[in-house]
Amino acid sequence: MGLILALDIGGKRTGMAISDENHIFAFPLQTVESHNIIKEIDLLLKERNLESIVLGLPKNLKNENTDGTKKADDVFKKLKKKYPLLKIFQIDERFTSSMARKAMVEGGMKKKDREIKENTDKLSATLILQSFLEQKSRFGFPQNH
Repeated sequence: MGLILALDIGGKRTGMAISDENHIFAFPLQTVESHNIIKEIDLLLKERNLESIVLGLPKNLKNENTDGTKKADDVFKKLKKKYPLLKIFQIDERFTSSMARKAMVEGGMKKKDREIKENTDKLSATLILQSFLEQKSRFGFPQNH
């Protein structure tokens, strides 16, 4: 099995996480400037065996689009066009940033490290991916990608 890459698309930065080969665990990978995301994925495709990409889809509590929804949709469309052989999915990312901040506190991360936005971005991508992996293990890959 190939690896699964997750993206938490932001206005300035994108958090990235990657799965293990068995699709059980998600690991923080890196944070990149959002305008460089395609270039970074190109590099990852040369270095690793990626089989799919998961993007967090930002919605508000009422399941309505947010400012970030259009950005995530634009990246989704670019990825689908550029990488037609990869399975590309979008999943609900509500609460991932707040869950990431809470996890950092509960995990004992120092305040100065929690204030580094890149740490939240990477952990948010990791939570998006872990949620996807759990859904996949229960139901298989979603049909609409």
